[in-house]
Amino acid sequence: MAAWSNAVAAPAPAHPRKKAQPRPHEAPAARPRPQKRARPRGHARRLRGGILWIVGLGALLAGVVALNVAVLQLNMRVDKLDRERTQLQAQNQALQSQLASAAAAHRIQARAARLGLQPASAQDTTFVQLTPGP
Repeated sequence: MAAWSNAVAAPAPAHPRKKAQPRPHEAPAARPRPQKRARPRGHARRLRGGILWIVGLGALLAGVVALNVAVLQLNMRVDKLDRERTQLQAQNQALQSQLASAAAAHRIQARAARLGLQPASAQDTTFVQLTPGP
């Protein structure tokens, strides 16, 4: 067994290929067209898979764009409502200021005087003391 495992394989003799030369007295023959090979079934499956991937990614991108548009619309609505809230707060403060100025003591006294009312004198004023029930 060891004798053949130590042997070195000799390279096969090389045979040079000869190129076919056209014969001078003959016209070169027209080469026949190669026939179209039938594509393997896997090619159609890969093509279909690629198209499905492209369509799927396109749908995902369209979904992302639609989501961004919806968020933008909501942000615009929130901004509008925030401006409206600020305006209503300013109106509320203005009304509170008007109410406070209308309820001021000197204003009430002036209006009472216009209606013919007079403040009661201290002698005509009495205090009632309420005692807790029996």
